[in-house]
Amino acid sequence: MRLTVTEAGQGPPLILLHGLFGAGQNWGAIRKALAPRFRVLTPDLRNHGASPRAAGMAYDAMAQDVADTLDAAGIARAAVLGHSMGGKVAMAFALAHPGRVERLVVADIAPVRYPPALRGYVAAMQAIPLHPGLTRREADAALAATIPEAGIRAFLLQSLRFETDPPSWRLALREIAAAMPEIEDAPPAGGRRYDGPVLVLGGERSRYILPEHHALFRALFPRARFATVAGAGHWVHAENPQGFLAALEGFLG
Repeated sequence: MRLTVTEAGQGPPLILLHGLFGAGQNWGAIRKALAPRFRVLTPDLRNHGASPRAAGMAYDAMAQDVADTLDAAGIARAAVLGHSMGGKVAMAFALAHPGRVERLVVADIAPVRYPPALRGYVAAMQAIPLHPGLTRREADAALAATIPEAGIRAFLLQSLRFETDPPSWRLALREIAAAMPEIEDAPPAGGRRYDGPVLVLGGERSRYILPEHHALFRALFPRARFATVAGAGHWVHAENPQGFLAALEGFLG
């Protein structure tokens, strides 16, 4: 499946893969900072943003979406960076297509199955009554009943189009809800590994990457090295963009 993608810059190709409930636009500041040195591609993953809708979100299938998108762009080999769910897609792509990955960056996610903590977000978004005239304030209040964190609500509401009447989601919530067990799963290994350079970036305040995950990384990615973005939680590139870029500087070249 060919994904909808935004490009910026010229140079060696670098593809940035966003997380669950996000879109390529989430990389705006990072894309702008990297564009002077790289041809930066920021796709919307399936069922997100402007990309096609499809049943199922298994990581091998989403890795093939990345391959198809690079094919359409005429790119045989690229550096790949993924955050959260996008990090699992990036790992799956590197394991399935190691010859196409120049180097790999995994941001604040591990190759493990996570508990179903995010299913409530999908249900909360689906429960918003999308009636004509709905305001952002009303939508935020509807989410607040089950999601107390204002920052998370603001992030989710980035995907609600208020320019349509009634507002509409840029997310295929029905397909995402059905695929949550696949999204929570680990990227499939199947005895494969990627022997290229790998940087694993964790947020200092995040618990997504734990010390016990390091051995799992090294089994799949023998050249993995680990770094921490100071002061950042799970959204490492948004919470400390300068620290995130500094960590990438020496690795991406």
